[in-house]
Amino acid sequence: MQDIANIIDGCKQWKRGSQEELYRQFYGYAMAICLRYANHKEEAVEMLNDGFLKIFTHISTYDTSRPFKSWLARIMANTAIDHLRAQKRLLFAEDINKVYDLGSGNEDALDKISVDELLKLVQELPPAYKTVFNLYVMEGFQHQQIADMLGISEGTSKSNLFKAKRILKEKIEKAAAYNTNEKKDLPPQVAKVKNE
Repeated sequence: MQDIANIIDGCKQWKRGSQEELYRQFYGYAMAICLRYANHKEEAVEMLNDGFLKIFTHISTYDTSRPFKSWLARIMANTAIDHLRAQKRLLFAEDINKVYDLGSGNEDALDKISVDELLKLVQELPPAYKTVFNLYVMEGFQHQQIADMLGISEGTSKSNLFKAKRILKEKIEKAAAYNTNEKKDLPPQVAKVKNE
């Protein structure tokens, strides 16, 4: 495995081997980002390839004093947003000035669903909610940064995050209840295996 600095230098010189190595090393990480925004894998692959094209085209602007992974993540997220915008799928909820309490709900519901189930539930969110949720929760951007990226107000960002969390909370609780009931219906020896 080549050193990332050497790979980046090769990419700056448009060396095909360096581009392939960069793609290979960061494919999984970049795909995970794209899948969070896409409705299906084919759409995520399209976002991913567009993102890598932007990376190869603009790699000379990468500031080597900063982590490369963060730079790549931002490009992938922006590419996904551009893709959704082009398809006119980003319709944001109204602006709010305060975020309402979601309530406590079922505290251990998250323990009853798998990571894959949780990611699937996030993917089922409406595009605008999913985008703000991913930018805030998964990518770590603040509401003002999200507002600037998406061309919306900070209050609209907060509103969309609130609504995304409310929908997810309901879906998580339903999935957890389903998983609990499914295990109750299984013969004891099968339920034991599923719990392990």
